[in-house]
Amino acid sequence: MNRRPTLLAALALTATAALTLSACGSDDDTPAKDKDTIAGADTGDKKSASPATSAPASDDRPKIELPSDLSYTFDWPKTGDKEKDAVLADSEQSIKAVDQAIVKQNALDKAYLYYYEGEAAAETQKFVQDYVDHKAAVTGSYRFYAPEVNVGKDGTASLSYCEDQGKAFVKYLETNKIKKTEVTAKSYVIYHTSLKKNDKGVWVIQKIVSQSGSAKCQP
Repeated sequence: MNRRPTLLAALALTATAALTLSACGSDDDTPAKDKDTIAGADTGDKKSASPATSAPASDDRPKIELPSDLSYTFDWPKTGDKEKDAVLADSEQSIKAVDQAIVKQNALDKAYLYYYEGEAAAETQKFVQDYVDHKAAVTGSYRFYAPEVNVGKDGTASLSYCEDQGKAFVKYLETNKIKKTEVTAKSYVIYHTSLKKNDKGVWVIQKIVSQSGSAKCQP
């Protein structure tokens, strides 16, 4: 499962209601069409960034530009370990890159493909495509916290963290209508990611799973 299962569930429910209540059909509710395959997808099984986790400089890193109605808080300060801090920094950028793809309505946006590969890239493409098919984006504020990062000597790493979705919502682009949802235990989600350091020195996500309503992430 990819990011924001609670928001995506709200999106699906609203789309179903629209199909039931609408007097005329709309392309918004058609099933996802086949898209180009992501290169490498078959090879694998808030305002601005916090200064503590700013991504390391790289000439070819994609620029991430998000609208003013999206904000982020990353409560994961520096660990003092160079590689662990790099994992946190790249993971922060990967989160924002997915949101950029949703906002741009581009399921093959280059920014997130810079930080995801294999299974994670394929799942993210489908995740973003769901928003594109319903002409929907995300809005509001997100908080990420309780990170646990481990780095292996073989160039791999794991990162677990929590997300608070309580103030984040789905926004329909054609009407600018925001689908607000009640804050429940499921608004708090835990993520587990597997990463590897590529030849550019970037920590890329190979696998990501999530669980909403995690007891560890409850306030």
